[in-house]
Amino acid sequence: MKPSFVSFLATAVGSWALSIPHEVAALVAPRQSTNCENGPNSRQCWGDYSIDTNYYDVVPETNITREFWLNVEQGPCSPDGYDRTCMTFNGTVPGPTIIADWGDNLVIHVTNKMANNGTSIHWHGIRMLNNVLNDGVPGVTQCPFPEGETMTYRFRATQYGSTWYHSHFSLQYAEGLFGGLILRGPATGNYTEDKGVLFLQDWAHQESFAGWLTARQGAPLQADNGLINGTNTYDCSGSTDPKCAGQGKKFEMVFKQGERYLLRLINVAVDGVFQFSIDGHSLEVIAHDLVPVERYTTDSIQIAIGQRYDVIVEANAEPGNYWLRSGWIESCLANSNADGITGIVRYDASSTDEPTSESTVTVSKSCLGEPAANTIPHLKLNVENIGGGVVYEELGFHLPNSTARLEATDYFKWTINTSSLLLDWSDPTMAQIFNGDSIFPTDYNVVSVQPSGSDPEWTVLVIQDTSNFGIAHPIHLHGHDFWVLAQGTGTFDGDTSGFNVTNPSRRDVSTLPGNGYLAIAFKMDNPGAWLVHCHIAWHASEGLSLEIVESQSSIEAGVDPTSRQQFDDVCAAWTGSTPVWPQDDSGI
Repeated sequence: MKPSFVSFLATAVGSWALSIPHEVAALVAPRQSTNCENGPNSRQCWGDYSIDTNYYDVVPETNITREFWLNVEQGPCSPDGYDRTCMTFNGTVPGPTIIADWGDNLVIHVTNKMANNGTSIHWHGIRMLNNVLNDGVPGVTQCPFPEGETMTYRFRATQYGSTWYHSHFSLQYAEGLFGGLILRGPATGNYTEDKGVLFLQDWAHQESFAGWLTARQGAPLQADNGLINGTNTYDCSGSTDPKCAGQGKKFEMVFKQGERYLLRLINVAVDGVFQFSIDGHSLEVIAHDLVPVERYTTDSIQIAIGQRYDVIVEANAEPGNYWLRSGWIESCLANSNADGITGIVRYDASSTDEPTSESTVTVSKSCLGEPAANTIPHLKLNVENIGGGVVYEELGFHLPNSTARLEATDYFKWTINTSSLLLDWSDPTMAQIFNGDSIFPTDYNVVSVQPSGSDPEWTVLVIQDTSNFGIAHPIHLHGHDFWVLAQGTGTFDGDTSGFNVTNPSRRDVSTLPGNGYLAIAFKMDNPGAWLVHCHIAWHASEGLSLEIVESQSSIEAGVDPTSRQQFDDVCAAWTGSTPVWPQDDSGI
């Protein structure tokens, strides 16, 4: 898609100029080391900080605010040569990449220019420390904002690495409403050029909201194609469909012999797992989910929905043209163009030849993503004193009455402990907390956790799949990184002695195996209402989610006045909007 004429701007000013939730003031680090400039041969450096800095405890004070403007729009698109309608940020799919430095303040103004539709924007993987009102979840941390309204999100870059922002309102991100978010900082490996974000996604020619009518009957949907950074080709030969114009193109990237390139891989699929590779090249993995890891080299990387991997690719192959393969794993879900979701790496920018390279990668049949044992955090942190703080949740399902399969009130639903998430956009969880409520509607699936002492304590969450469908679920936790303690098939026996508590894999998306269990731990150090959900978009809409209300007695004290006033204003705008738009899914 062609970029719109709406400008995407960023300014840097003194941090006093705008009201930013300054949630990390107490974490500003003293001078730690001799200043070391970050460069091609010293990526571990970051001024007075380094790859060894504990970013959970300290953050640079940059005194810089970066300000951005995004318009949410809807219009015609043809990312693979098939004409349809997309939802976009500033007229493009994907939307603009937001770039800032570790420690910066970000102010992002989002205006809803869609007719008869609300929206909300989530900043995936950002902890939002003491800043829950900027997490962007409708029905939990905010009301949606309607047509013509602007919401400003404010947060501090307390982490660094690669992530993305996306609508969390129903199925909007499946329609193209997402973009990249790069927070520059140190790295465990050296590279000469940052190539930016590389989005991998499935793509349907039917709009997702039409597909929802089928999906909510419990039927898995097969995508027509996939895109790499918003583009691909589709074979329209022999098609009589007037929408199939066949004007798509492959994503291309140019390498220079001997250079080392940083690629920021992100799976933004509705439903699907990728095994990314580049013919003739190795991948040096240096980070996942905003967590630097000990470097390792592989010929491919498995990426579940919502996960991110930073990889370095050395341009050391014989100059030529090579296939860049998304590696759609068909054993997880079929795709009509599974082998055709490809791009091209060229050593000669003027070449137009199609690659003849072949893959030597062993195709995986796993739907779990990269094995946790491969991804060892560089910053070594153990899980201590978990005690009896174990929350056990069972994943199940609800089948609709056969005579009411298309009624909004009765469709296939995933359940957590027999309850399927169903939020009221006009009455978010945070509004109830501000009202002093401690008992929440059953359909909100709230689990309350509260530390018993002054020091942060751990909560262990065990999710057991009892559905017998054998479907793997990528589980995402808002407001925290989590430590992956265990992941297995069969039934969890309740024995915590076998948990891996010694610097286990640490991230914000991990996969619950089909008919198995996932055990994760997080520190209770961030008061708020935090969503836990499957990142398969259909499943989230079908209610596969719960909320963690953490340290409720401390939440309101950490809310800054600017965000609280905006919370009230946005809810007033939403509830006062006409018409009141119908809700036919969980809300997220």
